[in-house]
Amino acid sequence: MADASPHYTISGATGDWEVVVGLEVHAQVTSNAKLFSGAATAFGAEPNTQVSLVDAAMPGMLPVLNAECVRQAVRTGMAIDAQINKWSRFDRKNYFYADLPQGYQISQLFHPIVGEGEIMISLDDKNPDAATKRIGVERIHIEQDAGKLMHDQHPTRSYVDLNRSGVALMEIVSKPDMTSPQEAGAYLAKLRSILRYVGSCDGNMDQGSMRADVNVSVRKPGDPLGTRTETKNVNSVRFVMAVVEQEAKRQVAVLEDGGRIVQETRLYDPDRNETRSMRSKEDAHDYRYFPDPDLLPLVLDDAFLAECRASLPELPDAKRKRYEALGVTPYAAAVLTAEVEAARWFDALLDAGSPAVAGANWMTSELFGALNRLGKDIAQSPVSPLQAAELLRLVADGTLSGSLAKQVFEIMLETGQGAAVIVEERGLKQTSDTGAIEAVIADILSANADKVGQYKAGKEALFGFFVGQTMKAMGGKANPGVVNELLRKALG
Repeated sequence: MADASPHYTISGATGDWEVVVGLEVHAQVTSNAKLFSGAATAFGAEPNTQVSLVDAAMPGMLPVLNAECVRQAVRTGMAIDAQINKWSRFDRKNYFYADLPQGYQISQLFHPIVGEGEIMISLDDKNPDAATKRIGVERIHIEQDAGKLMHDQHPTRSYVDLNRSGVALMEIVSKPDMTSPQEAGAYLAKLRSILRYVGSCDGNMDQGSMRADVNVSVRKPGDPLGTRTETKNVNSVRFVMAVVEQEAKRQVAVLEDGGRIVQETRLYDPDRNETRSMRSKEDAHDYRYFPDPDLLPLVLDDAFLAECRASLPELPDAKRKRYEALGVTPYAAAVLTAEVEAARWFDALLDAGSPAVAGANWMTSELFGALNRLGKDIAQSPVSPLQAAELLRLVADGTLSGSLAKQVFEIMLETGQGAAVIVEERGLKQTSDTGAIEAVIADILSANADKVGQYKAGKEALFGFFVGQTMKAMGGKANPGVVNELLRKALG
């Protein structure tokens, strides 16, 4: 198995430095209710409108574990081939902050529900199997989120919104197996893709439902691991890559200058593209962990695990291999499976009868190009898979040429009409009438006698000129194959 990227180092006055990266990803579990209460979890609600008595830590309120959150965590673990622990336990992580009403967070540091797993990454889009790397996952544990401090509501006061308090999170902790910004970005993108396929997290990083704590250290080749820093709550793949690059450069500069790296928590400022110190990094003993006395250990039975495994969908790597087996290029298959919505769209296109290769090529060029131009994602596509399959059938049976298909597609985007209706109403059907095409060719050759002479003298590139003039004269409706054949005959 090859490395996913060329060896990444940072050069300093004393030589090269290696970068070591680990990510702790917090993914909000897809569930209509919070981890220990029945309060809603919808994004964008008015502050403090989704808060139960449990979330607000009212006296005497006891947590009740949400079984759906457990199910989603187990399914996620199975999707990355991780060990599922039938016995796990919740602990209290004690610290005081204004957005944490209980004065502690319920988490699973010591006995997580999911043990070691792995995620395969590749940085070669053209050939995803050419340069792959295994990134180890140390564990996935379930925990509750804290609330949110709002500093922009009043010039001298901060307010607390407890809507997120008690929302279920999966903390997915990688091993320090990444050695470049590109690998960190590829890992986060692949993890996000898997979560969205499984349906255990929506992956909307701009809404805070998935965010990463980025652990970075540097060392001389062959040395033990260096002291790491943790940059908190990074909310995009691009920013994670920037954090790795900038923080590694900062650490090398400190060490080259004779300083030392302090284990600390940092924040990333995207406007300045730099990290800055937030606080010294706490260790586990600083939080005085102890088993939560209000929650029994979580014990999973075989029937529950079997149901979880049976519910898993076809995952990105398996889906990509299936597409390649249908003749789709590795690049197109990787593009189509990167996001679950695109893969579902393509599957629907196949179900509607489209050939795999033609459908994949059309999606990755025409459809994605149009959606990008319109500023829409594939879920907002004005053209459905069924309509696209009809368009591709008209190309396959010779009703439409490639250029006519582009015209019809543009009209479909604007009107929502089906391809066959547009062809019939607007007279866009391709013609293979040899008599009509021969007449047009004769006129073009007569009007361009000088170029005909040049072509016959050996300037064969002019053939494309004659094809273009013929297609233009016929409004793009002539069958290109017939045009080519008749032109070669006419030109001798």
